[in-house]
Amino acid sequence: MKVKRTMKQWVWLVGIWAASVLALGIVSMGFRLLMTMAGFKS
Repeated sequence: MKVKRTMKQWVWLVGIWAASVLALGIVSMGFRLLMTMAGFKS
């Protein structure tokens, strides 16, 4: 039973990490789009 619970915790950890990385990517793309629209190009 303990192994199953530990596995579930790892799945949650990885899932939350992946969601946060995805959210950061979306936010950075949004900022890039805003900067491009404002005329700042890198």
